[in-house]
Amino acid sequence: MKIELIIFDLDGTLIESHKTIFESTIKALEIVGADSSISESDFRKLIGHHFNDIFFELGITLPSFEEFIEVYKSIYFNFINDSQMYPDVEYTLEQLRSNGIKTALLTTKSQEQAEIILKHFKIDSQFDFILGRRPDVKNKPNAEPILLICDSLKVNTDKTMMVGDTEIDIHCGRNAKVKTCAITHGYRSGAQLKKENPDHIVHSFKEFNELIISQGE
Repeated sequence: MKIELIIFDLDGTLIESHKTIFESTIKALEIVGADSSISESDFRKLIGHHFNDIFFELGITLPSFEEFIEVYKSIYFNFINDSQMYPDVEYTLEQLRSNGIKTALLTTKSQEQAEIILKHFKIDSQFDFILGRRPDVKNKPNAEPILLICDSLKVNTDKTMMVGDTEIDIHCGRNAKVKTCAITHGYRSGAQLKKENPDHIVHSFKEFNELIISQGE
């Protein structure tokens, strides 16, 4: 069945942002007086999870989680130049929309952060719906955010695909009963993603474009 809506994750999918996330996290931990001696390689393996889960895995205790989040958000854009779009992202988004396929963004970043990041990279106008973390909507991997996007754009789940670079994105898509596509240029290896049994695995947006063309034939 032809795909009518594609929902993209942000970090590790559209934007190579691990350096920005890591540097912002280290600085925010220092500011709130928490342990900031984190291995970048260990941290990278956990990107995609919520900060609560990341800090639990790393054994970090915060004086105030809320304060950390506020500081992190306030300094994130000091490090934004360490982030970049993956190759062919802009071309892909333009092609999808020119072919009548709707596009949405689903991220665990806050709604405000998500919108500012997309504007920074000048791709915000390429999305029909942008959904960041909101207090009234459950986070990935719960199905609720995908179902909200589908309902808002009036597209059935069986004509929708979730694209992401972590197991969380695949689980979210599966929970919502949409097609899933894992992209391997992000924060999980191809071997890790294969274990999650997504409907499709691609290694780049060039491959993704070929996949979507074949799905429409």
